[in-house]
Amino acid sequence: MTQITEIIPCDLAILGGGAGGLSLAAGAVQLGAKVVLVESGHMGGDCLNYGCVPSKALLSAAKAAHHMREAKALGIHAKSININFSDVMQHVRASIVHIAEHDSVARFEALGVRVIQASGWFVNAKTLEAGSCQIKAKRFVVATGSHAFVPPIPGLDRVPYETNETIFNLQVLPSHLIVIGGGPIGCELAQAFAMLGSKVTILEGSQILPNDDSDAVSLVRESLKSMGICIYEDMNVELIESKARQGLSVLIKSKGQQIKVDGTHLLVATGRRANIDGLGLEAAQVKYSDRGIMVDARLRSSNKKIYAIGDVAGSFQFTHVANYHAGIVLRNILFKLPAKVDAHAVPWVTYTEPELAHVGMLVKDAEKRHDLYITTTRVADNDRAVVSKQTSGKMTVITNKQGRVLGATIVGPEAGELILPWVIAVREKKSLRMFTDTIIPYPTLSEMSKRVAGDFYKPQLFSQRTRKLVRFLLKFG
Repeated sequence: MTQITEIIPCDLAILGGGAGGLSLAAGAVQLGAKVVLVESGHMGGDCLNYGCVPSKALLSAAKAAHHMREAKALGIHAKSININFSDVMQHVRASIVHIAEHDSVARFEALGVRVIQASGWFVNAKTLEAGSCQIKAKRFVVATGSHAFVPPIPGLDRVPYETNETIFNLQVLPSHLIVIGGGPIGCELAQAFAMLGSKVTILEGSQILPNDDSDAVSLVRESLKSMGICIYEDMNVELIESKARQGLSVLIKSKGQQIKVDGTHLLVATGRRANIDGLGLEAAQVKYSDRGIMVDARLRSSNKKIYAIGDVAGSFQFTHVANYHAGIVLRNILFKLPAKVDAHAVPWVTYTEPELAHVGMLVKDAEKRHDLYITTTRVADNDRAVVSKQTSGKMTVITNKQGRVLGATIVGPEAGELILPWVIAVREKKSLRMFTDTIIPYPTLSEMSKRVAGDFYKPQLFSQRTRKLVRFLLKFG
């Protein structure tokens, strides 16, 4: 047991230096609070070191290679494409290093945050220990994030495998990458390696991207298959075993048949679990479950002096949600405002080719009601998409009878960039008039937003009743 050599009083103690914890620490210290941040691993957490940043860096390189191959549609014929996988991974590491400066210990200490680089745990409801320090804070925030979940598949413990926390350490391009899990992480990485030259197989127990609308997912699925990715859905993984010479075999059961899939590398992308082990939550009188710490709408745990934000709070596992949570907690703790989480306008993006972005109500839920309208426009009808030869996809919007925006799904080029005005529309309860009455530069992909809004009003605008009104008004000169 470590001997306590220092007792630190503070206004706010944050356990976890990921996206949410760092956002909260920076905001609180600049507002005058005395802040202690405890982090035993890399500053920046999963997003910077194993998630958003490295995966998008890898995808950027992979998509560059893919677009070079597809450039023949524009009259550009590359004689050959030389992919140096070692250089690609160096680009990934360099991206992490560059962004890490913003999340560094040095930067936060310069802001005035006391950073303790050690594991932390609660010893009672009012005290946190980290290394040789004992921290007495007015309020605590747990922001420990999540980790890759590895299911108990027979034989998995006897073969080498990767998760998102290790795959970016590869130095040799896999000949055949088998991906268990067809969620956003699995699909993004599967496609990235396929575009870089690997043979790839996805194994998914239900349907790929199960949290998105099936029509949008079908376009992503078509794209994955067009790149040579083999996809098995609605199957069970029964056994994993090493091959005699090299690689591994995965035995699956699909549609009543047993199938053996041979590969050289294995990626397990079967979801994430909250980091709650070893935090001393029982001693702190904090209730939790397998999903994470139980919190109320203000993100307070059962111990009202202790809050939880981000993945460990058991909600949406997105960096932008962790940052949003940080703002909610900041208002509660420093300004004493009863700010509450409002999750009705939480967006998400899967950065495949094409991208898939969503906010608000899903089409499958809207279809169950008779008072809602679903309006769709095709990417192929957008002039900018046509001249760029990127015409796969569509934009679908859900509204009520009055045109108030309730949800939107975009699948196509730059979907992640196009979703923002729809997030604002859902959040602010705006109608489609905000798009029809706005001047949008031509030619841009953003014109799709105006087009889909116009399509909603078209039946009313060009109705027989409106035509009669126009003919009547024209009689007056």
